[in-house]
Amino acid sequence: MPRGLTAVRLNRAGASAELKRTDSRAAWRGDRLFKSAAAAAGSSIVVGVLLIALFLVIRAVPSLRANHENFFTSAKFDTADGKDLAFGIRDLFMVTVLSSMSALALAVPVAVGIAMFLTQYAPARLSRPFGAIVDLLAAVPSIIFGLWGIFVVAPTLEPFAAFLNRNLGWLFLFKQGNVSLAGGGTIFTAGVVLSAMILPIITSVSREVFRQTPRIQIEAALALGATKWEVVRMTVLPFGRSGVIAASMLGLGRALGETVAVLIILRSAAHPGNWSVFDGGYTFASKIASAASEFSDPLPTGAYISAGLALFVLTFIVNAAARLIAGGKVNG
Repeated sequence: MPRGLTAVRLNRAGASAELKRTDSRAAWRGDRLFKSAAAAAGSSIVVGVLLIALFLVIRAVPSLRANHENFFTSAKFDTADGKDLAFGIRDLFMVTVLSSMSALALAVPVAVGIAMFLTQYAPARLSRPFGAIVDLLAAVPSIIFGLWGIFVVAPTLEPFAAFLNRNLGWLFLFKQGNVSLAGGGTIFTAGVVLSAMILPIITSVSREVFRQTPRIQIEAALALGATKWEVVRMTVLPFGRSGVIAASMLGLGRALGETVAVLIILRSAAHPGNWSVFDGGYTFASKIASAASEFSDPLPTGAYISAGLALFVLTFIVNAAARLIAGGKVNG
């Protein structure tokens, strides 16, 4: 082989190797850049949460120090005099938990039933439009739900609430509350309205989880002679259990933080609540919203920020518990 041709080939091979090294370095730099950008995006969430928590703590501590009541056990919330603060979150916690848990208890069975129907029973021509209609509920503004609740739901539920109070009043959840049943401005009404508000969230997530059930498991169950319900019970529900729990916690988070609808529906109470769904009062969010226009004095404002901090911690506890439950179900 001529030496000139060999030299040309060697030069070409060297140039090709150099080009590959250059491309490799460029790809390595691009990979590092993408990794850094992804890490920055992920850490921004953590930093944002920590900054919110820091802000709440800094603004809440002075008011907590000036508080003359037990913050956790007092039902009083008096911030009229900045020099004589007396506030507690007992009733706020009670109303928030009762209304949210009532909503969850009502919404989850219905949402799972809808999701099961859309994924396992309904034909495709019905499943898609029906699913879209359910998803549209999430786009309805909170104030519309509030107005619907106080003018439509409350009068409709009043006879049923009276029936529950009359026949199940021996149980603390249904005993006479601190507001009149007339008008329907109770936790019971708020829970029903909140259940309609969180229904599309739970339904949407549950529907997507049920759709991911491995087809081979369903076909295997059918091949063994299982009925449709047995297929659902033995394959679809166990597979989607952790997803349903996660969806429920998303709905619960929405219910815990709901403001406008609850503020419209719930009637303020002159006396502390007694853990009945027929109590009135304020949730954490509605209490803060009701006084937002008066946030001028730092100490009274800090009292409401303290309530916001309590709600912040409560949502973290709920999410942590949900992760533990979902993890236990998956491992089991």
